[in-house]
Amino acid sequence: MPKTLTEKILKGQAGELVQRSIDLIMCHDVTTPPAIKMLKKIKVKKVWDPDKIIVCPDHFVPNKDIQSAQLAKELHDWVQEQGIKHYYQLGCHGVCHAILPEQGHIKPGMIVVGADSHTCTYGALGCFSTGIGSTDAAYVLATGKLWFKVPPTLRFNLTGKLPKGTTAKDIILYIIKQIGVDGAQYKAMEFGGEVIDQLTQEEKMTICNMAVEAGAKNGIIENTQWQSDPDSKYEQVFDYDLSQLEPMVAYPHLPSNGKTITQAVEDKIRINQVFIGSCTNGRYGDLKQAAELFKNQKVKTRTIVIPATTDIYKKCLQNGLLEIFLEAGCVVSTPTCGPCLGGHMGILAKGEKCVSTSNRNFVGRMGHPESQVYLASPLVAAASAIKGTISDPRKQMV
Repeated sequence: MPKTLTEKILKGQAGELVQRSIDLIMCHDVTTPPAIKMLKKIKVKKVWDPDKIIVCPDHFVPNKDIQSAQLAKELHDWVQEQGIKHYYQLGCHGVCHAILPEQGHIKPGMIVVGADSHTCTYGALGCFSTGIGSTDAAYVLATGKLWFKVPPTLRFNLTGKLPKGTTAKDIILYIIKQIGVDGAQYKAMEFGGEVIDQLTQEEKMTICNMAVEAGAKNGIIENTQWQSDPDSKYEQVFDYDLSQLEPMVAYPHLPSNGKTITQAVEDKIRINQVFIGSCTNGRYGDLKQAAELFKNQKVKTRTIVIPATTDIYKKCLQNGLLEIFLEAGCVVSTPTCGPCLGGHMGILAKGEKCVSTSNRNFVGRMGHPESQVYLASPLVAAASAIKGTISDPRKQMV
């Protein structure tokens, strides 16, 4: 029977319950300590395979307070106790969903889980990758297996050629606007078509990263090794010609609340902060796009730039991007998830508005419940930082 790519990797048909061996699990500093406590409670002394566990402290690094320091210590002690070698602590650290692909841990056809909802990012490399909770993480760490209900697949055929100034972030914001935050609930979102073929690997990760914002179980993109069968059965097929797609801005308080940049500019929204970074748009290509707009410019609002990993930070340093950011008046931080989840390094006060390249703009996501977050691409974020209002990057591009 023909299968979609997700069905092939999980070796089952949509709706079927299957137990599968896990190829890799990602652990970070927020959700893994509770899983460690569960393992101790049930007296599991050894993980199933320390070589298949990737540990990335990233949400509260460097430690922002006593509580986060305690979480980091629990994680560190457990890593040492279990002999886990893939441990990306300070100095070689970064946002987990950027670290794993960058360091070569992800391969097509894998089954990957992580105790973080944006683990769906790795599907851009042709694997099945999904987020799980701390309890499921404990089960995987103990047994190396997990139960799945094979999700039905939604196919997104993206055709045309992206206009200048429009990016992968705009594509996924547009799709989520069309189908809603529950439009892919417990389904696989499979992306293909000539637009996908034109994207870099980094840009593909941006799209799969936000599949969960439409409720998806996973996002996935075919490659030369792993593909859906030509006559595979999709629950639904969406055809979008993106030739006229404008840059998008998702207004508070949902990723589906998208407007075109033309509409956003007309609203004349003054902003208090810009954040460029996160597991969605903190990779080198994202920062390079922003730097091209910042060159010989000055920001009119506080602007925080955070490279997603140590290696990306180094590349920005080597290629002069850090100097461009600093000369423009930006603040550049060591890699961390901090601002994205309202943890540290850029928390919003009551009434403040932020343009962010991250993935969520829920109430209170980046700080005070009466603050507002507008999701956008690095180009829109940089253009807005320069003007002090939400702005169209196409008018600033050479």
